[in-house]
Amino acid sequence: MDLARRISARGSEFLLFALTPPRMTVTSEQAQEIADVTQERLTALALDGLVLYDIDDESDRNPQERPFPFLPTIDPARFRTQHLANWTTPVVVYRAVGKYGERDLREWLEAQDVDHDLTVFVGASSRHNQPATSLVRAQELWAQTRPDLPLGGVAIPERHTRRGVEHLRLIAKQEAGCSFFVTQVVYDVNAAKNLVSDYRYECDARGLEPVPIVFTFSVCGSLKTLEFLGWLGVDVPRWIQNDLRHADDTLAASYEHSLGAAHELIGYCRRMEVPFGVNVESVSIRLAEIEASVDLARELERELQR
Repeated sequence: MDLARRISARGSEFLLFALTPPRMTVTSEQAQEIADVTQERLTALALDGLVLYDIDDESDRNPQERPFPFLPTIDPARFRTQHLANWTTPVVVYRAVGKYGERDLREWLEAQDVDHDLTVFVGASSRHNQPATSLVRAQELWAQTRPDLPLGGVAIPERHTRRGVEHLRLIAKQEAGCSFFVTQVVYDVNAAKNLVSDYRYECDARGLEPVPIVFTFSVCGSLKTLEFLGWLGVDVPRWIQNDLRHADDTLAASYEHSLGAAHELIGYCRRMEVPFGVNVESVSIRLAEIEASVDLARELERELQR
């Protein structure tokens, strides 16, 4: 059963791998070379789907200096159609909807192949941002245009820790048409478990069936990357920060933490009977980090009951 049907059936334990498209400054030939190398690298994995992120400048959300400069990337929808046309598993294309006008978003929705594509809508990074299209309006356009295209939403466990209502946001998105959720990268397992628990019991109280939550994991290969995670709003517990700062091999230590976090969440979701998936994120251009991400996906593939 393919990814969309498994999601529709409230299936569980699927494996995704997430990428950022190449920078806009690369040539078409270079972009194709990157796509070919990526496909070759991922061929050995039994993936249920590929995720393509839509990167936006989030400097309006955080006034502090960005550890890494913002470098625009190729639109994920264009990268998918022009350079990954031969990719065989479904592709989840992110849409940072605030970047696109209603006409562009509607035309993109109309062009999608529901047999091979899914999407995740991402809202504005800050309430101070004036988006071209709001998340609510984008959901309305989806309902009017392509309600058959599987629609996902973003889940942020850290936001649940700060405000305590992320589970209600998930239910609101679910009622607006979302059939699955993908989290921001998870380092704080307790925050993720709190969200799962509150979501599970709120669904029970409302007579709703939980939809799959896909938990994202990633390796951190340097202290500057650790700093960037903090800038992005990812809560890395102090003890993990200390481990990474004092480790002889930061990448190896991060790998072990990600693996342990994934195992703990997998076990918890099974016990809570909340459908889930695993998404391994690889957004670094460093070969060692890319290879570690592939190794992490391979290890988690063995853990999933598929």
